[in-house]
Amino acid sequence: MTLESSAAASRRVPSDGAVTAPPAELQHERALRRRQRWEHGLLGLAGALLFAFMAAPLVGLFATASWPDFLAGLAHPLVWPELRLSLITTGSSLACVVLLGTPLAWSLARAERGWLRLVETLLQLPIVIPPAVAGIAMLLAFGRRSLLAALYPAGWSLTFTTTAVVLAQIFVSAPFYIQAAVSAFRRIDPHLILVARSFGARPLRVFGRVALPLAAPGLLAGALLSWARALGEFGATLMFAGNLEGRTQTLPLAIYTAMEADLRAAQSLSIVLVLLALVLLVGVRTLLGAFDRTGASR
Repeated sequence: MTLESSAAASRRVPSDGAVTAPPAELQHERALRRRQRWEHGLLGLAGALLFAFMAAPLVGLFATASWPDFLAGLAHPLVWPELRLSLITTGSSLACVVLLGTPLAWSLARAERGWLRLVETLLQLPIVIPPAVAGIAMLLAFGRRSLLAALYPAGWSLTFTTTAVVLAQIFVSAPFYIQAAVSAFRRIDPHLILVARSFGARPLRVFGRVALPLAAPGLLAGALLSWARALGEFGATLMFAGNLEGRTQTLPLAIYTAMEADLRAAQSLSIVLVLLALVLLVGVRTLLGAFDRTGASR
């Protein structure tokens, strides 16, 4: 038998002329597909286990709360004053972060010196240090026995005041905005900046008329992330500002206090914070998606 005749014999030629693969190759392909499905299923199972673990506390939070209990919890005296205080303090801290952090982020994004890269790294440090450490650090920096205590009027202290709450929120939330703003500014086409400067635009005009509009979606997304972090701040506020009802007791601290007396109030406040965080997260993802589409269209 010649080589050509043996190759022809290894194929099945149906009456319609189509050539099929030999049985050994078909079995190999089927085994390969089964193995691929098994591996995909194994990866999916591993991801599903983590997802189920992450979702279980949230499901428990909502599933164990009836509508009457939720409304009764919202009627607790702790709820509305602390919600008002949280909105005031987080709004104030967000305004400070945006007003001061935007120029700083622009400078870091345009920096070419190595020491400014070190500054950027130090600004991200509050993201990873424990909140209690942040509170102690602020207490030693701004408290009665701090480095700045000699500058305070006699008998006055910054600690255990509403201002201390705002400062604690700024410290823990500013890195989220700065990091997002630096990333947004770096995504701007540098040729646009060069063109604006070639037409004689001053640095402030380039910053206000070119950089800010182009980076606006990223800046807004960073502001929402920063606000969400400030809204959930607990440890640094407790260490530096205390837990004084009506003065320093924000929503997370109110949940901590309500746990001792009324679980329904603590659960209702927790649901409110989760819903606020969900709205903010959806807003951030929407803005970042719009930012990506805008960048791709350019």
